Amino acid sequence: MNIPLISFLACLVVALPSESAQKVKWCVKSQHELKKCQYLATKSPELECHLKSSVTECMISIKTGEADAITVDGEHVYQAGLINYDLRPIIAEDCKAVCSYAVALVKRDTDFSINDLKGKTSCHSCYQSPGGWDIPIGRLVKEHKIPWDGIDDMPLEKAVSQFFSSSCIPGISKAVYANLCQGCQGDCSCSDSEKYSGDGGAFQCLKSGHGQVAFMCHDGVPSSERQNYQLLCMDGSRKSVEEYKDCYFLKEPCHAVISRKDADSEQIYKVLQQIPASDLFSSAAFGGKDLMFSDPPTELTELPKSMDSFLYLREDYYEAMRALRDGNPKDPPQDGKIQWCIISHAEQQKCDSLQIPRMECRRTSSVEECIQKIMRKEADALTVDGGQVYIAGKCGLVPVMVEQSDQQSCPDGGEASSYYVVAVVRKASGVTWNTLKGKKSCHTGLNRNAGWKVPDSAICGKTPGCTLYNFFSKGCAPGADPKSNMCELCKGSGKAVGDESKCKASSEEKYYGYDGAFRCLAEKTGEVAFIKHTIVGDYTDGKGPEWAKDLKSEDYELICPESPDTTVKHTEFVRCNLAKVPAHAVITREDARKDVVKVLKEAQANSDKLFKSEGERNLLFSDSTKCLQEITQPLKEFLTQEYIDMIEKTYTTGQGKPDLVKACTIKMCFG
Repeated sequence: MNIPLISFLACLVVALPSESAQKVKWCVKSQHELKKCQYLATKSPELECHLKSSVTECMISIKTGEADAITVDGEHVYQAGLINYDLRPIIAEDCKAVCSYAVALVKRDTDFSINDLKGKTSCHSCYQSPGGWDIPIGRLVKEHKIPWDGIDDMPLEKAVSQFFSSSCIPGISKAVYANLCQGCQGDCSCSDSEKYSGDGGAFQCLKSGHGQVAFMCHDGVPSSERQNYQLLCMDGSRKSVEEYKDCYFLKEPCHAVISRKDADSEQIYKVLQQIPASDLFSSAAFGGKDLMFSDPPTELTELPKSMDSFLYLREDYYEAMRALRDGNPKDPPQDGKIQWCIISHAEQQKCDSLQIPRMECRRTSSVEECIQKIMRKEADALTVDGGQVYIAGKCGLVPVMVEQSDQQSCPDGGEASSYYVVAVVRKASGVTWNTLKGKKSCHTGLNRNAGWKVPDSAICGKTPGCTLYNFFSKGCAPGADPKSNMCELCKGSGKAVGDESKCKASSEEKYYGYDGAFRCLAEKTGEVAFIKHTIVGDYTDGKGPEWAKDLKSEDYELICPESPDTTVKHTEFVRCNLAKVPAHAVITREDARKDVVKVLKEAQANSDKLFKSEGERNLLFSDSTKCLQEITQPLKEFLTQEYIDMIEKTYTTGQGKPDLVKACTIKMCFG
């Protein structure tokens, strides 16, 4: 009798923490929000309410785990992404219908431009509001129109008070900055006690002559009076109010829910989805406005896991918020230096040993993180395969140099470098293209060209529901979900237990890259390897590293759809391959193109070590590279439409778009 009771109690003990762990702790910052949150918790019992005094206090409590989430505006999305909080947006309000443009409004009969604002009088909807302060002041500081070198120089408010002769900025300290309240008609507060508060107030301030320019949202201008006013554009021109989409500072981003990077965003989204929209986006019953979420009826969109504050806000808004906090961005020194992005200790060692003038080495954990750092100007370049060139292109980066493996085509001319993707098996293993299903597979990496994109297209391209995950029994595809079958065969760094390198998309994982995938096959961990056509010849018959010293090229063969029931020699890759694809290329930002190309051209002219790797293979560049050639055609021409079509087709039949592509292309309030 005791055994069932003990078992029941044991199950109960296990169940309780699990139930508790599912709670979503929402941070609220007022009694009104607390009241609404407690009501919403009756609709979704997994919601728990935690009261703090401010957004900043909420962000601190989320970082420490005391709370899980809060909805914030664009400025606070930026703040949350800073290193002292390290939070990210996980869910966004869908605000397409109410997308606001921050504008500078002036009377039509004036003749000054955005470059002539110094000494003018100004009207602002409200201090620290998006349209009245954050966006216009941040952008004017970023563009060096309002001089301010940061808080160590003086408070931003003082810099603004020295820039405008007088203003009405409701909500600012009247006692400290008297001239910033001089144009107001009330108590200079963001309330009904100030006649010129809000967008409507800023417009009336301009109309009545208490200011010469009004900073506000475009939809605050009465339609009946728009013909009497114009907008100041950032390029120095002026346009009609109706042309606000072509003449504005920035768009106000949709509000977003922020949380820790390791938070269970799916659970948070699920809890919110349980609440009726009529309750979630309504605040009147609780004595306030925009409590927890915006009041206009809207929807919530779950964001990709790669989403961070920079990707969410986009570069212009992000940089304006940086300027609002840190001052005028310093112009980069004109020394032509570049930062090369590396993803492993071995790459770090090679990068440091090259001692290339004007090139520094910047370490990250993955190619995807490198792409994000290049976008944020925290790094400048790295070499990636065609599939990753495509991803980088979706994030606004460009290919500028390509690896050339044919010496006769160096330095210029000849056919653009490319390679064949092949499926390699051990001789006499019995594995053919027709018997491939259910076998164990070795891949260079998730979303890599030879290792993933091409075999995914060749195997699953015409089969709905097919993915490499369900086609193979297990495999090693570094970068895949560690819990998936595509990480089961990975080896990591070789440690027995607690190996954080297992299935990591860097050379810390022994089965990563071309050499790693071939090693996975050679060590009989997997039964097929998807690699570049030159790898078998490069790693056998005494030409490979220590682990490959006893391998014989004759022991490996190719399989392909053209020979579904047989195998062919590894040298017959021209007639038995999965695809011919673009060679690896160097990616960077357009504004860094000139410096990256110059540094690399000088490096390959002055060093014979650029394309050689010690200890490991293919560090920084493929070892088979003879030279780097500059790419002058657009990304679409470099990859070719046929190759792009192949990549995009795998997105529809496989696991869908890579997370970073989703993060870079998601349409919020920016289109």
